[in-house]
Amino acid sequence: MPKASPTLTLQATPDGTCAALGGCWSAALLAEPASWARIENALISAVGVSKSGCAWNLKELQRLDHTGAQLLWNAWGHQWPDRLELHPEQRAMLERVARYTTVAPAPASTSWTSIFLAFGEKLMLLADHVKGAVRLLGQLLIDAIHLARAPRRGPWRDVSGHLYHIGATAMPITAMVGFMIGVVLAYLMSRQLRQFGADSFIVTILGVALIRELGPMLAAILVAGRSGSAITAQIGVMRVTEELDAMRVMGIAKGYRLVLPRILAMALALPLITVWTTLAALLGGMLASDMVLGVTPAYFFDTLPNVVLVGNLWLALGKSLAFGISIALIACHFGLRVKPNTESLGQGTTASVVASITVVMLQDALFAIIFKNVGL
Repeated sequence: MPKASPTLTLQATPDGTCAALGGCWSAALLAEPASWARIENALISAVGVSKSGCAWNLKELQRLDHTGAQLLWNAWGHQWPDRLELHPEQRAMLERVARYTTVAPAPASTSWTSIFLAFGEKLMLLADHVKGAVRLLGQLLIDAIHLARAPRRGPWRDVSGHLYHIGATAMPITAMVGFMIGVVLAYLMSRQLRQFGADSFIVTILGVALIRELGPMLAAILVAGRSGSAITAQIGVMRVTEELDAMRVMGIAKGYRLVLPRILAMALALPLITVWTTLAALLGGMLASDMVLGVTPAYFFDTLPNVVLVGNLWLALGKSLAFGISIALIACHFGLRVKPNTESLGQGTTASVVASITVVMLQDALFAIIFKNVGL
């Protein structure tokens, strides 16, 4: 018997209007554009009539699958019509669809009470993060004291491994970004300096900008996005695979074996990466200055130590040290807060990078205010 296209006709009966369904209400036939448009218009008309007491007759249907049943259930507004004629197997199909159909939640109200409660929830979450960060910082100080008392028992192999992954493997990308930033700065500033005949001042501007500010900031942001996220992911995976629970059962201090080596490696690597990035940026700026303004590399090398005080370099190294400790602390903090599921792992890694970059910018602004008279 060939499968007939789905139909819906409104019939006048002594008891009122009746919506009679016929044909095959299956996914294959309902998917046809012509059938879908026709059935959709017919359902809209039938539902409009049903408000005044329309009956539904499904006994003439050749076939009804879950797609057709879902279409009817949605048209009925997720409730049974007052008058319905159907076979027992059709009722079972509709009851199964009704049982597993989820109703979209009502939109949340935007009253002042809900806004206040949402703000309080954010404050409680922030307080919880601050509490965890303080606890982690206190544990770090205790572990540092233990390391100072017995340095030979320290996790130096872990420190060397993290130092390689954080520092050595980051050298190509930081050098490339630093070089390009130096070239861009030199090209942009050369157009302005040339108007005033102040070509030689490009050495001063590049030196102060790159050594004092952009070098540490570029290195910190790149390391936060590259190594900070990796630290959070590593510790988070250990939470997902229950390795942290195994360490606690074995009596291994996770702060001493996981947090302390990463913070030491980051504190050592980031100042070195900062120097490396700054040198690459100065090289790019020097080459661009030679091409655009005719400032030779010899003049650049001779002038740079005279116009940029050494205090700028020490300030940059100090900032890099603070940046490195902050990035590692935040990465470990979010890694230890990961729940044993992959969704929490992704959210924790994203939050770690965002928080690290935000804290780095805040610290840089604080350093700029406090040390505004150093090196200038």
